[in-house]
Amino acid sequence: MSLFERAEARIPGGVNSPVRAFGSVGGQPFFTARARGAYLYDTDNKRYTDYVQSWGAVILGHAHPAAVDAIQQAASLGTSYGTPTEGEVELAELICGRVRSIEKVRLVSSGTEAAMTAVRLARGATGRSKVIKLAGCYHGHLDSLLVAAGSGLATLGLPGSAGITEGTVADTIACPYNDVLAIEEAFALHGSDIAALLVEPIAANMGLVPPQDGYLEALRAICSRHGALLIFDEVITGFRVARAGAQGLFGIVPDLTIFGKVVGGGLPLAGLGGRADIMDHLAPLGSVYQAGTLSGNPLATAAGIATLKLLDDSAYERLVDLATHLAEGLSDVFVNAGVQANVTRSATLVGVFFGGAVSDYESAKQADHARYAKFFHGLLERGVFFAPSGYETLFCGLAHTHEVIEETIAAAAATAANL
Repeated sequence: MSLFERAEARIPGGVNSPVRAFGSVGGQPFFTARARGAYLYDTDNKRYTDYVQSWGAVILGHAHPAAVDAIQQAASLGTSYGTPTEGEVELAELICGRVRSIEKVRLVSSGTEAAMTAVRLARGATGRSKVIKLAGCYHGHLDSLLVAAGSGLATLGLPGSAGITEGTVADTIACPYNDVLAIEEAFALHGSDIAALLVEPIAANMGLVPPQDGYLEALRAICSRHGALLIFDEVITGFRVARAGAQGLFGIVPDLTIFGKVVGGGLPLAGLGGRADIMDHLAPLGSVYQAGTLSGNPLATAAGIATLKLLDDSAYERLVDLATHLAEGLSDVFVNAGVQANVTRSATLVGVFFGGAVSDYESAKQADHARYAKFFHGLLERGVFFAPSGYETLFCGLAHTHEVIEETIAAAAATAANL
């Protein structure tokens, strides 16, 4: 019996997160045995150049000595206490020091938990009920936000999810990404009831779709005008695209920010941060309840601290350089092969769409995802691991080099010739 067959017998679909099942691209997933630097190694010891990077959580490179040492030292003292620790305080101080919109932080264990807390906090702080989300932006599997979501939900081709009642999503308004007029219309109809607008400042769960010029500025102005909170979901972009995340890159100041992935150094950790007057509505100071046994886990905070301390401006300059090399190389490959493709890049993030330009979820769904699947498997055969879905984003890490990128471009050229 294969490892995947064993997994299917005991785990729904054989995986613990749907996109890992390769449903969008077909075939069976490989199982990772170990990883180091820019590479994954499967249970047959085949090596893959990794552009998934634990879906963006790994930025220093797999098994980076600084992160490993921090985790080992923390584990030697105990793995969980259920009491406050100095590491929680230090990580919160590091986050606040990097992101000027954040005065206080609440640490949790996952991006979904952070999004859930953000929505509850926004409603509690404003006394309003409705929330706007953008179609194709994914904020975890929170019931009220699993509407017109991208990422794994788009991969499965589901409009929502079974188990979510109409009442649960009755206060959620879905608008197209990059469409300011739709936001204006939503506020014209419901402005006094809208607690918050949630947005991925760089949409990275419907493939990579950058914001159009002036879009984020318009969202900030509209929310301010109507007294609603602007929430940036920076689970992917936070500390991945720039020192202060996408908000630092674009110069926008949201009211609340959701963090995950990089902030935990590859371990389960996420957070919510914002102005003190909003954050102080959280218990035990305020009446908005949130709790978690493993929130601020000492191993995760140690990994997060070690990671953030290594991410200075020069690290992001290097990541932008690598991402630019990858994006330009892939674009040249497709032109030379006569394949219509749109390679997007925003700072350190890269996306690939087969077909024309993409600006929102509807146009992302029109891309040729069958061709992406063929491209994915061609690369996988050549030892390159791209995201197993055309609705995902590609990540370079600090362990990648220009030589590694060149090898990837060569593999992409050989694959594109057969598309």
